[in-house]
Amino acid sequence: MVPTLEWSPEGVRLLDQLQLPAKVEYRLCRDHREVAVGIKDMIIRGAPAIGVAAAMGVALGVKTAQAATLEELRARLPEICETLRATRPTAVNLFWGIERMRQVFEQAAAEPGATPASVAARLEREALEVYEEDIAINRSIGRHGGALLPEEGRVLTHCNAGALATAGYGTALGVIRAAVEAGKKIEVLADETRPYLQGARLTAWELMQDDIPTTVITDNMAGHFLRNGNIKAVVVGADRIAANGDVANKIGTYSVAVLAKENGVPFYVAAPVSTLDLTLASGDEIPIEQRSPREVTHIKDHEITPHDVGILNPAFDVTPNRYVTGIITEAGVAYPPYTESLAAMARKAKAEKA
Repeated sequence: MVPTLEWSPEGVRLLDQLQLPAKVEYRLCRDHREVAVGIKDMIIRGAPAIGVAAAMGVALGVKTAQAATLEELRARLPEICETLRATRPTAVNLFWGIERMRQVFEQAAAEPGATPASVAARLEREALEVYEEDIAINRSIGRHGGALLPEEGRVLTHCNAGALATAGYGTALGVIRAAVEAGKKIEVLADETRPYLQGARLTAWELMQDDIPTTVITDNMAGHFLRNGNIKAVVVGADRIAANGDVANKIGTYSVAVLAKENGVPFYVAAPVSTLDLTLASGDEIPIEQRSPREVTHIKDHEITPHDVGILNPAFDVTPNRYVTGIITEAGVAYPPYTESLAAMARKAKAEKA
């Protein structure tokens, strides 16, 4: 699988996911503002990947700040963090990555003999650590989740929660990859995921790279296949999970979850502990990003709706916890009641890291 993003001496290289599957092309970001544009414009997307990109963006912003003193560098940090923070409101990993880097900045700046160069070097190391950790976390999610899938059969996924949405391997698709690596005979049905077509463009492309049998269906076909017994499990990712287990994910996930429960199909969410937002009591408190109407009215440059028709384009919806069979994290699988199990997962992950 081609890298989703890379740190380089010239800056942060982002795989331009707007160009897939037609071509593999990278966008070089030479400062934190260009990283922010890459996140906002969905050149890079997926909650874990956004978190890693944000960490790299902070490191790059500090590296390119050209501050003569630590005081000057500290004065510029808020603008760096706020520029990245203002890109997308729903994926909590964005804010997690920025806050982690801010804390490391303060630790590095407090060291005896610290200089702008030493702080920048420390943040670069931390960003690379975030990158490597994400891949390891995804593999752990895969091991825990792969065991939940059937020995053979079709699995449905919505949007793209694969290597392209992370630093590598993937969350929901990591679960599928791990099951296949364990010898299970899994086929994937990928919802196309309007309006950005992440399922049709990205999920199908990356699974085909791994020779995992994949079939694309339109979003409004999911109910048909869930009802006729063609699907044995649903696995999706998440952009933010509230303390009670309510899950924000790509728009259309809620519909799939309701249909899965109606037809007795287990519905799993795969996400790192960093996607948990235990400060929110329920999904009602999760901010939902509203995106440009053009994403709905156009496919590339071709207008597919009447000109000037009204458009609503929420990027995410919230699936209530009652529809979620289990939440797969690197620390294990959480089951209802989620208020207790998710808090336990967070404590376990923190203890394992320490």
